[in-house]
Amino acid sequence: MREKVVSYSFFFFGLLLFGFANAIAVKVKYLGLHPWEVLNVALFQQIGFTIGTWSVIVGLFFVAISWFINRKYINVGTFLNALLVGPFMDMFLWLDILPSATNTPLDYLNLAVSVVIAGIAGGMYVAGGMGAGPRDGFMLALSERVNLSVSRTRIMVECLILGIGYMLGGPIFIATFLYTFIMSPIFQVTLRFFQKMRNNLIEAKVTV
Repeated sequence: MREKVVSYSFFFFGLLLFGFANAIAVKVKYLGLHPWEVLNVALFQQIGFTIGTWSVIVGLFFVAISWFINRKYINVGTFLNALLVGPFMDMFLWLDILPSATNTPLDYLNLAVSVVIAGIAGGMYVAGGMGAGPRDGFMLALSERVNLSVSRTRIMVECLILGIGYMLGGPIFIATFLYTFIMSPIFQVTLRFFQKMRNNLIEAKVTV
């Protein structure tokens, strides 16, 4: 029971932080977004609904594809990730508590904060041990099916997603190409940190 409470806490709070980070980035989207968010924003601009709604739709679409390619990467955490990050982002945008774009160097600071928080959030929710997100699960399943490394598969898939987003008019700029270089190291460090913290919390004895 204790393990489930700790794991779900890390997982849900990580997803909440991820939605928060995405909302900050959307506020300064003219600087560029992560390839998947470029697609979500492009679909929002072309069709309507909300950016978070498109995050859910796209996420579930790739969960469905992964199910047919290699369903071993699909679990309850995959569905929760697909269903929650978008609404969390929409919630923060709807609350209107985040700074809007100022077209000054301050926007770069906001974007940097967003990337750092996203890296931390990724490490936290993965440390929860609930499984891969819908997009990561798809790339893991695809890499195994086509017999390519995960990194190479990720590059190919994200380039394709970026191309589609660009053709639909999504916001692409320098930050789009920096996300992986900045987020990945933060993710690796925080993942180890939160995994250790999670294990310590699970193993800790309740003292009276």
